[in-house]
Amino acid sequence: MNAGIFEEYSLQAAEKIFESHNYAVMVGGTGLYIKAFVEGMDDVPVIDPAVRQKIVADFTQNGLDFLQKQVAEKDPVFRSIAEQRNPQRLMRALEIFLSTGKSITAFRPGQKKQRPFNIVRIGLELPRTELNERINNRVDKMMDDGLLAEAELLFSFKSLNALQTVGYQELFDYVEKKYSLKEAVERIKINTRQYAKRQMTWFKKDPGIKWYNSNEVDAQEILLYLNLLT
Repeated sequence: MNAGIFEEYSLQAAEKIFESHNYAVMVGGTGLYIKAFVEGMDDVPVIDPAVRQKIVADFTQNGLDFLQKQVAEKDPVFRSIAEQRNPQRLMRALEIFLSTGKSITAFRPGQKKQRPFNIVRIGLELPRTELNERINNRVDKMMDDGLLAEAELLFSFKSLNALQTVGYQELFDYVEKKYSLKEAVERIKINTRQYAKRQMTWFKKDPGIKWYNSNEVDAQEILLYLNLLT
């Protein structure tokens, strides 16, 4: 799955929902994917396989830290919003920059695509301290619900793209005895908080989002806002 594929998939899903409902609700945190649905994506250029192979070889030899530094140097715009523990996305950004000299974020439509339905964007936010507390509690609950056992079960598949995410990666490091379990759990919390901060930075740049405080908003107020715009 990538943003271009998601654009096609999500539009098909929305069309199916609209066959029997007047509203479709998309909830998510991955800004690029939501942007693809709302505005569309430009075609990303074809990459020379040799460029990809070189990047993969460098990553295999030098590790994730090296890859993160390369992306920070070559594509700081993407670096500011990317999930830093996902090597597949980092390598994708790097290969596009090395092939075109442009940030992967440049391959978004200069002109927004028109959709056959109205789009209303709503953002819910919490005070930073409360958000961080919720993230920490969520990680603790995930551990209580068996995240470690799940990670151990999937360890032999740790190179798969779907497992290059916060939560799995830190526990894979624990299995490899790079960190204690306590340190691994703390790293999950830190990396999740950092990812949430990058997500908020991304969405705050979008003037089309109407923001509400999750602790104070009245559901009727949101419904009124929707009815006024649709």
